Amino acid sequence: MFRGVGAAIVVAAALLAASPALATPGATYGIQDDAWLLYGPGTLSGRVGTLQSLGVGLVRVTLRFDQIAPERPTRPRDYRWGAFGRALDALHARGVTTLVTLYGSPRWANGGASPATLPTTGFGDFAAAAAARFPWIRLWTAWNEPNSRTFAVPVSPEDYVRNVLNPAFDALHAASPKNRVAGGVTSPRKTPTGMTPYDFMKGMSAAGARLDAYAQNPYPVEPGETPTHVSCLRCGYLTMATLPQIRQAVTRFFGTVPIWFTEYGYQTNPPDELIGVSYAEQAQYLGEAALRVWRAPGVTILVQFLVRDEPELGGWQSGLFTVGGLPKPAYHAFALPLAQASRSGSRAVLWGQVRPGTGVRTYVLQRAVGSAWVPLGGRRKTQPGGTFTREVDLRPGARVRILAPAIGWTSPPLTLS
Repeated sequence: MFRGVGAAIVVAAALLAASPALATPGATYGIQDDAWLLYGPGTLSGRVGTLQSLGVGLVRVTLRFDQIAPERPTRPRDYRWGAFGRALDALHARGVTTLVTLYGSPRWANGGASPATLPTTGFGDFAAAAAARFPWIRLWTAWNEPNSRTFAVPVSPEDYVRNVLNPAFDALHAASPKNRVAGGVTSPRKTPTGMTPYDFMKGMSAAGARLDAYAQNPYPVEPGETPTHVSCLRCGYLTMATLPQIRQAVTRFFGTVPIWFTEYGYQTNPPDELIGVSYAEQAQYLGEAALRVWRAPGVTILVQFLVRDEPELGGWQSGLFTVGGLPKPAYHAFALPLAQASRSGSRAVLWGQVRPGTGVRTYVLQRAVGSAWVPLGGRRKTQPGGTFTREVDLRPGARVRILAPAIGWTSPPLTLS
């Protein structure tokens, strides 16, 4: 990081807008935390089990070229997969879909510079070696946030396309026609030494980028930004709040390819007193972002970053767990996202999902009455992907939550507006 109509007609239109026919019912909701997955507390098997208990649809993992091939390989066995290989093997053994990001370059591939320096040789061979070692992986991205000098030197769409994206695309498609490769993976705004994601896309297109999908990291960039609201609409931000502009830009430069949101999350206060949101807001925004992606045709992946807060305040504190391992409300909000889709008078349309499990799942929508929670209509069934929409007769200020009987969990309360 690494953004004069009758009430009945209005409600009907809201339900239609949220219906699977006009949405992306196959959208996959995943998570990324390389440090936690590879080296976190407990066993690797236990950490994978934690992800499965949350109903994680996919796990994004970064393969570091500089660490896997510190010396120039002459044979396939010269690649040192180490902890990366063990993690990917463990995910595969448990049936967890993986999205792999190829990143970092060794000194021999970039003229003796830092890992963030774009390689001038070897990246296609690395992609081919990764595809051979992990033949079950079908989702790939090339590099991370190349429009920011933090992750790419130089910030050059031409160099990125010529030396990173297109070699990886060609090697991965040669390995299997089932492989899908996303390019871009751009950060949401221009840094002092970087480019706006829009300008980087434009440069990629001019350089002849080959890709199956476009990846964007749509983090919020302003204090007070939500998944649906950003103050500055002309600042060149491409965040979750400007999703229509992301779709427009991607379509302009690359056609109607799918969009993958490969990193997204809200930092919390505590511990980040500068830009963090409250625990309750983080949980609420998880649901709102999930609904926004579900409603957006062609946005097929949303990845939460992180599992656990990073220990240094200069790092990232958007985890579902605190650095000490305590679950935040976002822990259950990830498993059971809930959001308000619309309102007309006393009636509200709710959207939610039960992520743990497969196929049609059972849920109970509950309403707070005093200090008690009472069911609204008893047990219901989700769609096969675990999602549901419900129209309820509840005024603003009412509090609701999801109960998933199969796992005994409830979502954090949602206060209706």
